[in-house]
Amino acid sequence: MKLVSNVLVAAILATGAVNWAQAAGDPQAGKEKSATCAACHGPNGNSTIPNFPKLAGQVEKYTLKQLQDMKSGARQVPQMTAIVAGLSDQDMADLAAYYAEQEVTTGTADPELAEKGAKLWRAGNAEAGVTACAGCHGAAGKGMPEAAFPALAGQHAAYTQAQLEAFRAAGRGDHEGPYRNNDGDAMMMRSTAARLTDDDIQALASFINGLYD
Repeated sequence: MKLVSNVLVAAILATGAVNWAQAAGDPQAGKEKSATCAACHGPNGNSTIPNFPKLAGQVEKYTLKQLQDMKSGARQVPQMTAIVAGLSDQDMADLAAYYAEQEVTTGTADPELAEKGAKLWRAGNAEAGVTACAGCHGAAGKGMPEAAFPALAGQHAAYTQAQLEAFRAAGRGDHEGPYRNNDGDAMMMRSTAARLTDDDIQALASFINGLYD
């Protein structure tokens, strides 16, 4: 697994897909700057609104990259447009550092979906060409900080489902509805999600919500 992880990191770095700022984030400064974020993402990054992601415990480089992508337009999130427009590189680095230090709250997986979700997470689906999620996001869903791969454990099922569907739409070339393509030149999320069925996505989203140590 360590060898696989190193290969994945090398591939991502080679594509130049990760674009984080050089400035070091200050968690205390980030806490002070997070007041505006609390309305949607919770006072410590644990959103209580299923459609808004939990930011607590998120990989610092991942949060930073998403904020940068939203500001540049590489990732379209209408609700965030006005907010990121006023953020400097230092602001984004501080916020990312703050949320990385917070503890994410746990959720609950639907027992009827848990087995299917666990299988996809741990082993993928070789027949459909779906790779195991754990390969990039870690067995416990804590992410891969060195490659800026996000932590997913405890994330709202509704939010995860929406993101997988958006990556799937982009992977299938469907731009009629919401789609997301900021997974870099390697297109790992787009190519993987394109092979997922609706049932697969629902099972994975539920399993991820209840995934924790």
